[in-house]
Amino acid sequence: MFDAHSNEGLAELLIPAWLAGVRIGGLMLFCPFFGSPASAAPVKAALAVALTLVLYPAYSLPRGALPTPGRLPMAIVGETVLGLGIGLAMQIFFEAAQVAGQLLGVQTGFAVASIFDPQSQADSPVLVVFNQIAVTLIFLSLNVHHALLRVLGKSFSDSPLGSFSLHPLWAGFLLHNACSIWEIGLQIAAPVMAATLMADVAMGFLARAAPQLPVLFLGVSVKNLLGISVLAATLRLWPPLWQAHFEQGIVWAERLAHLAR
Repeated sequence: MFDAHSNEGLAELLIPAWLAGVRIGGLMLFCPFFGSPASAAPVKAALAVALTLVLYPAYSLPRGALPTPGRLPMAIVGETVLGLGIGLAMQIFFEAAQVAGQLLGVQTGFAVASIFDPQSQADSPVLVVFNQIAVTLIFLSLNVHHALLRVLGKSFSDSPLGSFSLHPLWAGFLLHNACSIWEIGLQIAAPVMAATLMADVAMGFLARAAPQLPVLFLGVSVKNLLGISVLAATLRLWPPLWQAHFEQGIVWAERLAHLAR
């Protein structure tokens, strides 16, 4: 049997680890790469437990700072929301890549072809899957996942366990940044959209000049080849572009952790 002092010592050890595990688990749900549905659930659970153990010196609480039993449910909810927010700050850019893929698929005619996407567990247009794979490779090659783990570790000092309180400034900051999904998606797809728009205009003039030509069928092939050519030409610009976006996402995640205090 445990005496009172043993129970207090056990609570000092387990309650902080429990709350930190909830924050880490919330991040794992939406965080790029770590939270991918393509990863097995036991692997993600083992990683969350490993991070909880490794980061214990960063989040351990003194006896007087432990949440009271009455505040413990709200502390769990707060840690979950904070972890979700940090993960969503980076997931925004992967959603923008999907939006760009949808736009590219419609403009080039690839939207009618779908393959199984392990990221979303659904049939997705080819260019959506291509964008997801390309952005994930850039994400890993730039070691953004390492920076995200550093943000997670620093969040325990910026927002100690049990101190999170959802207020309009925190939620407004996250929702405002989520609007960047459309802006970044259009930015990525803009070169191909401009090229295919010019092709549409040229085909329109050609149809007026020579009505006997099968412009409708010819236009699909032209836009297909033109769109893929422009996309291939702009791929060399993606690493520095996505690096700038990922750096911005890290700043957003740090800001969310700071505002949560």
